[in-house]
Amino acid sequence: MAALGPTLETPRLILRPPIQDDFDGFAAMAEDAETMRFIGGATPRHGAWRALAQIAGAWSLLGYSMFSVIEKETGRWIGRLGPWYPGGETGGWPGREVGWGLVRSAHGKGYALEGATAAIDWVFDALGWDEVIHCIHKENLASVRLAERLGSTRLREDVPLPPPFEEVVDIYGQSRDAWRARRASARL
Repeated sequence: MAALGPTLETPRLILRPPIQDDFDGFAAMAEDAETMRFIGGATPRHGAWRALAQIAGAWSLLGYSMFSVIEKETGRWIGRLGPWYPGGETGGWPGREVGWGLVRSAHGKGYALEGATAAIDWVFDALGWDEVIHCIHKENLASVRLAERLGSTRLREDVPLPPPFEEVVDIYGQSRDAWRARRASARL
């Protein structure tokens, strides 16, 4: 089955909308309690199917959503990242987010930075977003460091809706102008 949106490539990654063949990797990640600790908690296979269908459905309804992350060298599905704004303006989410979640074996390799950079470029250039946020659990220090490496700063606290997020998280973010100025000066 063909993907419903663009494919982005970075030096080591392919970012594309999810397809049915991604489900086994998606479900394995969703069942890993350590990986999912700060992003909703471990979910059984049937719950993972609903989450994958929600991401795929957002592509159809909104024209954007999280990308599946494919490692170029192996062709392996290693996570999902990208734009997340469920329901658009009427969905209740605290802002236009670029989020990330990668399988544990992909941690510490710079993949999240590489993929999030491409996704942020895409949302600002293709979707025309003015700002991007990242909803980060206070104890998720790796994601805080990543947000800061991306140039985002802590903006406020919020409670993203709908569940499974029922606790207060920190909202990091930046404007399109700040992103572009930083990209021009740092050559990210």
